[in-house]
Amino acid sequence: MSSYPGPAAPRTESIAETLRLLAYLAACIVLMAFDRHGGVMQRVHASLELVAQPVWKLAGLPGRIGVEMRNNAVSRSQLIQDNAALRNAVAVAGARMARLQAEQAENERLRGLLGAAQRGRLDVQLAPILDIDLDPTHQRLMLDAGSNQGVHVGQVVIDGGGILGQVTSVQPITSTVLLITDPDHAIPVEVVRTGIRLIVYGRGNRLVLGYIPRSADIKVGDRVQTSGLGGRFPAGFPVGTIAKLKLDDSRAFLEAELTPAAQPDRGHEVLLLRTLPTAPVFKPVELPGRDAKPAHDKVKARHSNMEPVEEKP
Repeated sequence: MSSYPGPAAPRTESIAETLRLLAYLAACIVLMAFDRHGGVMQRVHASLELVAQPVWKLAGLPGRIGVEMRNNAVSRSQLIQDNAALRNAVAVAGARMARLQAEQAENERLRGLLGAAQRGRLDVQLAPILDIDLDPTHQRLMLDAGSNQGVHVGQVVIDGGGILGQVTSVQPITSTVLLITDPDHAIPVEVVRTGIRLIVYGRGNRLVLGYIPRSADIKVGDRVQTSGLGGRFPAGFPVGTIAKLKLDDSRAFLEAELTPAAQPDRGHEVLLLRTLPTAPVFKPVELPGRDAKPAHDKVKARHSNMEPVEEKP
């Protein structure tokens, strides 16, 4: 006789589940009633929150760490960008400052040139420097001014410090200046303090006073200026300052080394003298009571007794 499983076991499990559900519902209703009408559950809630708070913090820690890392990454990226922007601003400000300093130095040089022209009441022409050649064997300047601008050979060139040289070659729009420091150049000068007249020779990048008598009253620090002899360079323009004094190779004369007053390597413009300062004109003065003297005696008197009279325009 065959046997079949009876339906009692499934029915029993279903009843047990139903009873558990009812027990849970009853417990919830009781807890809700206590929570609504009594303070006991509030204290229980507070205790549970106190116990669960570290768990909540620990559970939220990965999220907070992620947010903090993202914020730090954004802050670092922003700091890098700000740093780059600040570096760029500093570089731009430095470039502007350097340009302003260069413009200020150029303005000072131009004021020096104009001041030199105004102090001497000179008729001058401003000429930009195109090129400069300061090789020890030849010292030259090329100017951005030529015959079209009225430049001519032999014209004297100065800067704010003193004599630079003279024009030796002229083209329509450019001209060449031979500097006084060129080995082929010589210029008559005088010592300002004593009036001793000498010749300054170019030696590449320096100036030399040669053949100075050993008994001459000359010393380091004396200023030297043009004497006006020869008619090329007008008198009174600074040439240099004696920086060194020694015996020459023959030991019969002194030799002085000068620091040039002009600085061709530091400027961008020079001044060309259009006309040389006018030399004083002399007229004879007749001696009283000597009107009856022969003509040749009058000539002698004229050369031995002359006083300067400024030429009237």
